[in-house]
Amino acid sequence: MREPLRPGARIGILGGGQLGRMLAMAAARLGFTCHIYEPGAHPPAGHVAHRVSRASYEDRAALEAFARSVDVITYEFENIPTSALDLLEKLRPIRPGREALRVSQDRLTEKRFLAGLGLKTAPFAPVSDAASLARALQITGTPAILKTRRFGYDGKGQARIMAPEEAESALAAMQGAEAILEGFVDFTHEISVIAARGPSGEIACFDAGENVHVNGILSTTTVPARLSNAQQTDAVLIAANILNALDHIGVMGVELFVTSAGLMVNEIAPRVHNSGHWTQDGCLIDQFEQHIRAIAGWPLGDGRRIADVVMENLIGDDIDRIAEIAADPSAALHLYGKAETRPGRKMGHVNRLTRRP
Repeated sequence: MREPLRPGARIGILGGGQLGRMLAMAAARLGFTCHIYEPGAHPPAGHVAHRVSRASYEDRAALEAFARSVDVITYEFENIPTSALDLLEKLRPIRPGREALRVSQDRLTEKRFLAGLGLKTAPFAPVSDAASLARALQITGTPAILKTRRFGYDGKGQARIMAPEEAESALAAMQGAEAILEGFVDFTHEISVIAARGPSGEIACFDAGENVHVNGILSTTTVPARLSNAQQTDAVLIAANILNALDHIGVMGVELFVTSAGLMVNEIAPRVHNSGHWTQDGCLIDQFEQHIRAIAGWPLGDGRRIADVVMENLIGDDIDRIAEIAADPSAALHLYGKAETRPGRKMGHVNRLTRRP
């Protein structure tokens, strides 16, 4: 795909969750239609998309038909089987590209990639058995956290090791999966930068947000984050370095720890990101439109912040507070259309505008 997509073109989205839903809504605003590919029933993105294909990522015929029906393919999550990507890539461009997925699908690969760019990360080491875990603990010390290398999110696939005698139970919690041990980082707070890169290499970053997690799940993002001018510049430069190294096209979330020794990269997500939801009401061009612009070959938008915002995730029974939130004149409510409420499930979010510059 060399020419910018014209309105009326169709964008294929792998994954039908809330991120796919908000991408489809942004695409519609720019005159595009979306085709969602999702194995699960009743995907939230299906409520707002032009078309939905419900099929597994092993269904070659369904994948082929999906690819031929769209002009460009993007995704809302990282854990897409390589076999599906191999087939799709032969038929349509995938944006962001395969390198971003390869790196981000494996936590060990990701940490080695970041270290190779000269960026600071937590101390880490690979773990496959009790012997390698013992060697890893000599590198990281305790406390540390053992994580599966693949398929973990929102605190899943993780076990803390606060003392060496907890190593055995932590390893058992991995259930035989390849893992990575990461040492704890002494940080004051965590931030994230939502950055976008277009096909010609132009980069645009939103203001950094300050994140608070509860039980491994993002609870709030506050913008602006507590950062000095130098730290703000460093955060943008780190994000740009990563985007360029991956030849990334689209939006990426870069999570960072603020430490006394400078900024340290926690992890990256080669897609729109939960901590960027504040942009929907804090900017004229939000992260979802920015991503659609990038993958469509359009100029990136001006993502300058027009208000201070606190984004709060609505998780599980928080959905019962809708009436209260809707009565708040400073609150912008975003619900995901999920029929079933479960503990730990993201049901929506609210952006509270605290100040307009």
